[in-house]
Amino acid sequence: MKEFLLLLDDFNTVSIAVRFALAVLCGGIIGVEREHKRRAAGFRTHILVCVGAAMTPMLGEYLLSLRAAAPENFAADPLRLAAQVITGMGFIGAGTIIVTRRRQVKGLTTAAGLWTAAIVGIAAGAGCYLEAAFATVLVLLTELVFSKMEYFLVASARVINVYVDFTDKRELTHIFGVLRERGIEILDSEISKSPEFDSINAILMLKFPKKFKHDEILEEIMSLESVRQVEEL
Repeated sequence: MKEFLLLLDDFNTVSIAVRFALAVLCGGIIGVEREHKRRAAGFRTHILVCVGAAMTPMLGEYLLSLRAAAPENFAADPLRLAAQVITGMGFIGAGTIIVTRRRQVKGLTTAAGLWTAAIVGIAAGAGCYLEAAFATVLVLLTELVFSKMEYFLVASARVINVYVDFTDKRELTHIFGVLRERGIEILDSEISKSPEFDSINAILMLKFPKKFKHDEILEEIMSLESVRQVEEL
């Protein structure tokens, strides 16, 4: 076992294969969770990002060996390749982030996961096996366990944003009346008309006097005659 670990420390065929295999495994594990939630960047995307990132430190290691043999031929630092991967991942991650017409930002978690998968790949390619494995476990904990904690915090928040779609502008008075009866303070409101869909859209920032289920208010607003859709942002 000790001899095998020493073999992995060297830059040889076995260590290269193990590094690529670890990159595929870690990227795939992260991607499975995203694929399960039907995100744009899923299983294969994360594997490709992780494998591509793993290639850069190995290429840098190879160039360093060449520079050691003939330093006069290599003036640049080949380890900068890994830094360029981290920078470049920002462009790919930006492609997964969208802002809806309701001012919702979606895709941030997927973008962060891709960026992290790239760094995990760099770690695997550099031979930092334990670091890559631990980082993958932490990503899974964040996605599977901490996400439930986040949902709980959001559900118990006293200040929320609500999107309301309705057809009659007079309905806004009824909506405000429902909120005031419950003692809910309207901190901010943004009203816009959509001629294309023949509807009026409102984004309301609400502050609750105490903690209680947001669904109760949403259902009460939804029960109004001309309201077509209510959604917490």
